[in-house]
Formats: sequence, structure tokens, C-alpha cells
Amino acid sequence: MPVTALIVDDSKLARIVIGKLLRQLKPDWELAEAANADEALTCLAERKVDVALLDFNMPGRDGLDLAADLRAERPEMPIAVISANIQDEVIARARSVNAAFLPKPLTEEALAGFLSGAALRLRKAAR
Repeated sequence: MPVTALIVDDSKLARIVIGKLLRQLKPDWELAEAANADEALTCLAERKVDVALLDFNMPGRDGLDLAADLRAERPEMPIAVISANIQDEVIARARSVNAAFLPKPLTEEALAGFLSGAALRLRKAAR
């Protein structure tokens, strides 16, 4: 079964950049995109999503609210919240919903660390 990663960011450019990095690191993974929390929830209802990469600052519901919803529905899903807002409060809120925090601009190294942990969690869950 291929792994599907959902990228949620209101910036098309940010989705492109994250998608490009993800394809370099995990070329066999499939990508899905959403511009906001509502689109993300629709995507999750329509297809299997294994990993979520969420922008923090989006119009409407922010990435942490979305992360909390995802965590409630899918407790084992690897989730990362990505933000240029690196305040302790934002990082603590991400951790409170068991989501990784990745700073923007997103680096290949930071994404690689998250993805390797995510892949390990997915393998353990598949057993």
C-alpha cells in the first residue's frame, strides 16, 4: 500500500515547496493537497491519508485546531505543524496534540527527520 501525505497550507507556493521536498525524500509516497482545514477534512473523508503536514497560520481554523481534530479521529497518524511562528506557546500546543513542530522555512533535514519517524510509526501500525 502506498503512503499518502496530505499537505495543508493556504499558500500554493508553500504547498509546492513542501511537495517538492517530500518527493525528493519519499519518491514512492503519494501527495494530496488542501488550502485550508475544511478542504483537508473533505480530502480525509474521500481518501486514505497516512501522514499530515499542516501549516499553522491559515484563514479560518488554524493548523493546531485541525491537528486536534485529526488526532481525535486518527490517534496514530503522524502529524507535523509547520510554522514561521516559533513561539514556545505554538510549539507547546503542537506537542499537546502529539504533533511534531517544524519551523519555516522548512529544510530538507527537518522534513527528513519527521518523515523517517512517520515511516517507522506507519510500519509498526501495519504489523
